[in-house]
Amino acid sequence: MTYDDIDIGYDVPAAIGDNIADIQTPALIIDLDAFERNVARMKDHAEAMGVRLRPHAKTHKSADVALYQMASGGAVGVCCQKISEAEALVRGGVTDVLIANEVADPKKIDRLAWLAESAHVSVCVDDPTVVAALSEAAALHGVTLDVLVEIDCGARRCGVLPGAPAVELAKAVAAAPNLAFTGIQAYHGSAQHIYDPVERRAAIDKAIGMARETADLLRDAGLEPAIVTGAGTGTHDLEGASGVYNEIQPGSYIFMDADYARVRSTEGNGTIGGFEHALFVLTSIMSKPASGRAICDAGLKAHSIDSGLPTVFERPDLTFASASDEHGKIEDPQDTLTLNDRLRLVPGHCDPTCNLYDWYVCVRNGRVEALWPVTARGKLY
Repeated sequence: MTYDDIDIGYDVPAAIGDNIADIQTPALIIDLDAFERNVARMKDHAEAMGVRLRPHAKTHKSADVALYQMASGGAVGVCCQKISEAEALVRGGVTDVLIANEVADPKKIDRLAWLAESAHVSVCVDDPTVVAALSEAAALHGVTLDVLVEIDCGARRCGVLPGAPAVELAKAVAAAPNLAFTGIQAYHGSAQHIYDPVERRAAIDKAIGMARETADLLRDAGLEPAIVTGAGTGTHDLEGASGVYNEIQPGSYIFMDADYARVRSTEGNGTIGGFEHALFVLTSIMSKPASGRAICDAGLKAHSIDSGLPTVFERPDLTFASASDEHGKIEDPQDTLTLNDRLRLVPGHCDPTCNLYDWYVCVRNGRVEALWPVTARGKLY
């Protein structure tokens, strides 16, 4: 393995052109063929439904991925969750960002307005006290901020109550200098991972009803919601086909993870929109201490297990049984594994797993084709 063509030397797990067997593990790898198919499928879905696509960049935190989604995947821009995340992506060339979250801290609000000097920036609100602060910061920086009122449509997280309370907040936004009321955000995050499709549809039908009611009341008040946005990978087809939403925010569709595999297994045809696993933690067997058991080098620090343990890709004979900080226990009842064997693990939850790594190692046909930095890794503030 040589690193002569990479300025940062050994601070990477692989070099362009390496065989997959030469990648240092654990490493976060992208199967480029599957990734590109996933991006193309969501573009087709959004176009067929007649809605705008604004993927959520909290999934990948990568300027390279975001720019690919905008150039080739039909995306009008991306969503971010935090100001520092948005700043990192804008520095990386992304020109249109929705902070699909609340921003209340005065310093963060000032940074938000400053960022709007160099990119199109939108933000959500659910509290009238924030409106004045956003207006003041926007005026100070000489920008106009697009603002969406977020409604709580069932997740019981952020969001003002739908209906009349949302209309009152929208009136405050529309009346504030240097702010433009743009529409509403109605995102039911927890519904994305309801395994039963009937229950999932019922939850989203309620969310759609709340969004429809709020949009109608806004129009009655003379406030046209130009954007009604929300939806994630697990429900994008429901909101997108509703006739209420005109923008969707799926994120995990580009990678898919083990928990989304559990969701899609209830769909009858085994898929959510035909998306494939494209993100893996590449791991090596570091110990084979006993019959039926192998130890890999991907433990708790290598992938997030908040949504369950990873699965071993295309190896139904193997089970990832447990993890400690630096070790993963693989049940290998047929004793097929030996030292230094490589396995692809499908992480239980792709979003927090990506935040653990500095690099995506992008592979095609068994070789490293590209190295993409995880641009906004650790940008949580």
